[in-house]
Amino acid sequence: MTTSPSRLSKQARREQLLDTAMTMVRDQGADGLTLATLAEAAGVSRPIVYEHFGTRPGLLLALYRRLDERHRDASARALREAAPAVEEIARAMSAAYFACATDMPEFNAVSAALKGNPEMEEIQHQMLDSFRDWLAAALLPHSSLTSEALRLRCVGVLGAAETIAAELNRGQTTAAEAVTALSDLIVGSVGARTDR
Repeated sequence: MTTSPSRLSKQARREQLLDTAMTMVRDQGADGLTLATLAEAAGVSRPIVYEHFGTRPGLLLALYRRLDERHRDASARALREAAPAVEEIARAMSAAYFACATDMPEFNAVSAALKGNPEMEEIQHQMLDSFRDWLAAALLPHSSLTSEALRLRCVGVLGAAETIAAELNRGQTTAAEAVTALSDLIVGSVGARTDR
């Protein structure tokens, strides 16, 4: 073992384990990530990893939540830096979305590894609902739609974003084309106010 488990606080140890797991997924994919392989790679005993995550799905869910948090932080930062015009907001959101899709390939690997997990399905729905609501709230001041109608359109935008991201990750389009396409879909979907 490289370090003594008692040297880190519980939260610091968890972060170290998640960092190690993220590196493992990035380098080798999610298939080889188990609690035992994580313990070995992190230089800790298996009981420490089990104490933090319980099961392999528990570990994968923790990784998924961490990646989602990073995605949200990047999106929120992009939105804060955007000019207050719907076109600029749409471009900033689109650029942040696709930067996350390409900069965090672990997201797809972890998500795929959790397919069929009922808890994962519920968490994904919660996260998508939360992101949809955030997107709708950011666009509402620039829309002539009701908040309910805008929320539903944001569901469609997120579906399109996911599909475009898949095309981008397969090399079927460029990041610039993906950003432009999603930006245009957002602007076209929000029912932009004409009184501005």
